[in-house]
Amino acid sequence: MRINGATLVDGVDLSVGSGEMVAIVGPNGAGKSTLLRLLSGDLQPTQGRIELKQADLRSYSASQLATHRATLSQHINVTFPFTVEEIVRMGAGDMGIVAAHPLVESAMDEVAIRPLRSRQLPTLSGGEQQRTHFARVLVQLACGEARHGPGLLLLDEPTSSLDLRHQIELVEIAGRRARNGTAVIAILHDLNLAVRFASRIIVIHRGAVVADGPPAQTITDGLIRKVFEVCADIQYHGDGSPVLLPQAMKSIGSGNVL
Repeated sequence: MRINGATLVDGVDLSVGSGEMVAIVGPNGAGKSTLLRLLSGDLQPTQGRIELKQADLRSYSASQLATHRATLSQHINVTFPFTVEEIVRMGAGDMGIVAAHPLVESAMDEVAIRPLRSRQLPTLSGGEQQRTHFARVLVQLACGEARHGPGLLLLDEPTSSLDLRHQIELVEIAGRRARNGTAVIAILHDLNLAVRFASRIIVIHRGAVVADGPPAQTITDGLIRKVFEVCADIQYHGDGSPVLLPQAMKSIGSGNVL
């Protein structure tokens, strides 16, 4: 993917199957969001092709694509005074209010925003707004999967405005979708959360994939040093999954604890 002569993503060759939970990690500017926008159809690749369910992504109309994949974007600006319930219902598209009602109620319950249903979105905190949009995306996903079977859920830094409890709840909700067959791909900055969230981690550095596999194989001392340019103390659970200790991280070439 090239824009104005700059290569943002290059040589990426990936396949994600139904039921997979994949976390994309990497430093700022690595190309993570560009890759997700390519996967969602928001951007078109300058070379190569992207397929969804064995069909070229470009063969889908916008309305068709919306029934096969749902995307939670990183930045969503809504200034009109829609209520929480109205925002969540937007995920149902052209489905009638009566038919959409149980899906809307279920999504609001799952992300714990039912008490906010009559609040106007601009009056909410950043985290509450993020959970509202996540509920909307869940409704969109449910509507599409009811028609076409398991779909694709794309999450761009979905936990950026959430407190610890709601971060964990969100990744657990995404995990439930994966166990039901949805392919889930999320950009995450918290590597420990990525390890908890994903059975597969893709590491992006300077627009290229530098690691792809189970957490224990990808989150290593050498990779953290190379990609994130820090030294980190990595310990391991009994199940072999890595845990990074942030208080032990030091910048390479510095004795200062970050």
